[in-house]
Amino acid sequence: MDKHHSHLPLAKCSRQQRYSEWVFRDVPIDIVIVVNGGTFSLHKFPLVSRSGRIQKLVAGHRDSDISMVGLLSLPGGAESFELAAKFFYGVDFEITAANVAELCCVSDYLEMTEEYSKNNLGSRAEEHLEVVVSKNLEMCVEVLKQCENLFPLADELKIVTRCIDAIASKACVEQIASSFSRLEYSSSGRLHTNRQAKCEGDWWIEDLSVLRIDLYQRVITAMKCRGVRPESIAASLVNYAQKELTKKSTSWNQSSQPKVDVVYGSDNHEKVVVETIVSLMPVEKLVVPINILFGLLRNAVMLDCTVACRLDLERRIRFQLDIATLDDLLIPSIRNAGDTLFDVDTVHRILVNFSQQEDSDEDIEDVSVFESKSPTSPSQTALFKVAKLVDNYLAEIAPDANLKLNKFIAIAESSPAHARTIHDGLY
Repeated sequence: MDKHHSHLPLAKCSRQQRYSEWVFRDVPIDIVIVVNGGTFSLHKFPLVSRSGRIQKLVAGHRDSDISMVGLLSLPGGAESFELAAKFFYGVDFEITAANVAELCCVSDYLEMTEEYSKNNLGSRAEEHLEVVVSKNLEMCVEVLKQCENLFPLADELKIVTRCIDAIASKACVEQIASSFSRLEYSSSGRLHTNRQAKCEGDWWIEDLSVLRIDLYQRVITAMKCRGVRPESIAASLVNYAQKELTKKSTSWNQSSQPKVDVVYGSDNHEKVVVETIVSLMPVEKLVVPINILFGLLRNAVMLDCTVACRLDLERRIRFQLDIATLDDLLIPSIRNAGDTLFDVDTVHRILVNFSQQEDSDEDIEDVSVFESKSPTSPSQTALFKVAKLVDNYLAEIAPDANLKLNKFIAIAESSPAHARTIHDGLY
């Protein structure tokens, strides 16, 4: 026996030791429950008195002294069933945000309803979800995190939807409360919002970054529907992108904000993250910093994201192109034989978009109350800055032996002639 036990996994041994402490020792075992990750030797009566599913399964084994019942598709496997087994035997344990989702799923799977026992596990878990978890944003996030391993049942039971709605509602309430705290009177006596004050209602941004991308997408979509500020949505998207896409060793630009840098050797996960983040961006023009936009564009190029994703980023960049740097424009191309070192075509499209802003007012409408005060078409100052940027870019790409003359000329002519007061004989 000792030799046999020495080969058992440590987790299995410790689990057997735990439940042997509260399983009746003076009554013979008459049922064996097999779940994914473990086997439990128990007694029929406490199980069939609370679980409709086990009651029906045991009914088919009346002729045998010991019933072997397989529950291999039970949500959460052995860890979840251990909690249910404790409930069967009347052992007290705490229902928390860390286990309430699996308890809801397990109780549904085992049919632990009021039909079989009063105050059964299903109603207990539901009560905790409604009364405790739904009132607390951090708990809702924790439950959503647990739901990642409980699909599709967690979704079918509306656990995911309820938590998402609660998060969106709480974030909206926090935003309203923080907006009131930032109201102040100007020297003329008029009431206005201090936009320089830190928005304390955005503390949830860090909490959401732990979620899987599909759940994060659903949360942000719900927040946008509830009217959470575009600036807050954008800040959350930036935080999530930086956590999912950056390398600690290379992603920090010492002179400015952290950048979303290129991730080489990425799989489909990074591609989904980039495309999802871009699709969730608010329609407002200037809420996402330009270095983040360029970082996402680099990733979109390297990961071969959809054309729609890349074009969306390029259109957004045009509204801030006058504050871009040369490093921003140096987007590496996907290196094939004969390719240029940098992605000249992408930069050319951005420059054309910038110079034609006055013809495309309808591309991105800014209908928010946080509307930008910048004009639709580029100002003369912005044109001068971009023309200077183009000249520096041309000087950088000119030595590339693979750069075709017609592409060089196209970049040079992307800025109108009046944007250059002097060119020092460059052309």
